[in-house]
Amino acid sequence: MYRLGVKRSFMAQHYLIGGDFGEENNWHSHHYELELRIEGEELDRYGYLLDITDIEQALNVVLTRFTDATLNKLPEFEGLNPSLEHFARVIFDLVAPGLAVENIEKVVVRIWEEPGAWVEYSRPL
Repeated sequence: MYRLGVKRSFMAQHYLIGGDFGEENNWHSHHYELELRIEGEELDRYGYLLDITDIEQALNVVLTRFTDATLNKLPEFEGLNPSLEHFARVIFDLVAPGLAVENIEKVVVRIWEEPGAWVEYSRPL
């Protein structure tokens, strides 16, 4: 199995809803780290799982939407607590369709909101 990953950093804001989460209920910023990983058994005719430039472009388009934004105000989070778990799935749902080529079997989104805390969301394509 080949695995290829790209990592990005960005800032975004949110506040948690629906429970008593202490200070997390107040509007605040996070310096997020995001890793997008693709997996597959076969390389394309150029010897790539997928060109890194294609992954970077797909990721940049998605992250432009979230960088310096308040997640609660975005339609993707309407009715949702903007938890790290939901955020990972939202990013997956936006970026994975653009990476769905024949030899890609799985896309994985891992996101950190602090150095010691991360969530991963993945599913086969």
